[in-house]
Amino acid sequence: MKRITMALVLALAATGALAQLAEGEIRKVDKDAQKLTIKHGEIKSLDMPPMTMVFRVKNAQMLEAVKAGDKVKFDAQKEGGQYVVTRIERAK
Repeated sequence: MKRITMALVLALAATGALAQLAEGEIRKVDKDAQKLTIKHGEIKSLDMPPMTMVFRVKNAQMLEAVKAGDKVKFDAQKEGGQYVVTRIERAK
């Protein structure tokens, strides 16, 4: 059983599923350009210090889930030279 659990943990870690979500605050939602401006803390997975920056979103439906002023947790990746939010949820 321990082997299966460890193998699952390693597989999830390799796919980024265990990555810690970054925290931030939505500053602007630009539905036309499909972008979010987020003031965020450190994003360890991208080796990025805290700052405010514009991200593209992986899916336009993400823009409907948030508004300016919302505290969020999110994951981002670098795709094709651009930073893209791949997951986002309102912080509790």
